[in-house]
Amino acid sequence: GYGEHLAVLAAHNPDIGFIGCEVFENGIGHLLSAIAEKNMENIRIFPQPAQPLLQRLPDQSIGRIFLLFPDPWPKKRHARRRFVQPETIELLGRILKDGGELRMASDDPGLITWITEHMMRSQDFRWLAGGADDWLTRPADWPLSRYEEKAINKGIQPVYWRFEKLYRQKKRQGLFFVFF
Repeated sequence: GYGEHLAVLAAHNPDIGFIGCEVFENGIGHLLSAIAEKNMENIRIFPQPAQPLLQRLPDQSIGRIFLLFPDPWPKKRHARRRFVQPETIELLGRILKDGGELRMASDDPGLITWITEHMMRSQDFRWLAGGADDWLTRPADWPLSRYEEKAINKGIQPVYWRFEKLYRQKKRQGLFFVFF
């Protein structure tokens, strides 16, 4: 998008480092303008698809991940291009800290179903929704984005997911005993 969500988060959290992944050049330009205007030094931009960067990040190195209104790739033959895929969910689970949060939003009915089905199959995440309001209401600390505003102005109800990265016991190495 245009980076307005990222710019608000970074401005309110100057002690936290942010990485924005975007390929849309106009969006990158808008974000660069916001960075310069507010003299923010805690944002880095990766102007390519996110997957190559995600593959290089260390395990449990990220505290929170946002995926906001991704391209729904609505044609069935293009579904493989969607960001949310089993491999990507596994990758996000690897780089997200235990207890960290994955936040996503969409206004596309087909993509909403797709994301929900794929995330519910994951062994790495727990959906934090306790009721319908939890995923139909944008959290208070979640800045409005341009795509979200467009959807709302069209009368479309966006969906907001919040998933917690589950704690995993580390495999213990060393001796083990077998009793007969």
